[in-house]
Amino acid sequence: MTDSLSYSQHLAQNARAAASELAPVAAGRKNAWLQRIAHALREDSATIVAANAKDLAAGVQAGLSSAMLDRLQLTPDRIESLAKAVEHIVALPDPVGEVIEGQRRPNGLFVTRVRVPLGVVFFIYESRPNVTIDAAALCVKSGNAVILRGGSEAIHSNKALQAVLKKTLGAEGLPQHAVQLVESTDRDIVGHLLSMGNLIDVTIPRGGKSLIERVAREATMPVIKHFEGICHVYVDATADEQMAIDITINSKCHRPGVCNAAETLLIHRDAAPVIWPRLAKELQSRGVELRCCPTSLVLMGSDPIKSTCKAATEEDYATEHLDLILSVRIVDSIEQAIEHIRNFGSAHTDAIVTNCVASSMKFEAEVDSAAVVINASTRFNDGGELGMGAEIGISTDRFHARGPCGLRELTSYKFIVRGEGQIRT
Repeated sequence: MTDSLSYSQHLAQNARAAASELAPVAAGRKNAWLQRIAHALREDSATIVAANAKDLAAGVQAGLSSAMLDRLQLTPDRIESLAKAVEHIVALPDPVGEVIEGQRRPNGLFVTRVRVPLGVVFFIYESRPNVTIDAAALCVKSGNAVILRGGSEAIHSNKALQAVLKKTLGAEGLPQHAVQLVESTDRDIVGHLLSMGNLIDVTIPRGGKSLIERVAREATMPVIKHFEGICHVYVDATADEQMAIDITINSKCHRPGVCNAAETLLIHRDAAPVIWPRLAKELQSRGVELRCCPTSLVLMGSDPIKSTCKAATEEDYATEHLDLILSVRIVDSIEQAIEHIRNFGSAHTDAIVTNCVASSMKFEAEVDSAAVVINASTRFNDGGELGMGAEIGISTDRFHARGPCGLRELTSYKFIVRGEGQIRT
């Protein structure tokens, strides 16, 4: 206990000192560091893949699902994509120092609101080692020091990526402790760091429901929560058949193990007889297991592949499957679809497929999710796809950030008041 507490205090104190040093660093130096990261990722790709192979082998032995193994895997192509994402962050404007608004007061004071870093970020995440680079790049570019705590299943991969970050920070003369990785899998360390609200300004957990609940319960600092993604595709009565099929398949099958993948399909009863039988076959041909309401089971007729089709339960509709599993319900109206989303959704990403302007306007007005998507895949609720560069997570909170958390979401603001000797009377 003493060793883990001492280690945690050391991390937090180093991060606090680094944050003070990092806050005034010019954008050019931070961008030069990011360019070095992109180069080093490509140069060290083979070393990173070899470290990742150890984690994958351990994951197979531990019985991780195929979806979890997919999230864990780093290939040369994924490392190249990671390097390109870092380069995209270089091209984004530095938010630090941005004037949000300014006004001249009647007494002559000039008041501006200016973006500043949050300070020290404690970022806890599971499975996906690419997030190590995303989080470090976003935090440092936005002027924050970050403590990274990845999942034990990715420890070798994360250490290899941290080696890239450490050597590039030193080469660019940035604070060595601007990015620190918790290199121990001791769970007590998380609890210690969550108790250090005097040194850590915000915690961002990204992972399963139990992790988020633990962090929200124990944290002594603000938390930007990344709750589960129970995402829906609603096919309206007027939906184009091919569009509905393409969007549903992409939303579910493109990468089923990620948070913006669709978990439930809702179809209007007027569209279901035509669209659903064909869509069901397309989904099953891609290995999707269907959890169906009674009406959708009947509409499939005698053709369904029984081994990949069964009756849905309420628990299915409330579950983030993160796998090739899709819950299905035929609804009587758009109102019933919206009510279903309110009852079972997680306010993450919900999409409508429709050719009716009134339906799209109703859906976007009444579905209160971080992202509401009209006639496109749920997979677009992503920092890179929305033009924000990489993301540190997709927040389902309503305060302080919502949706993909990029550079601006990792800043706060302060007021700058300029006067010429004014005093208050």
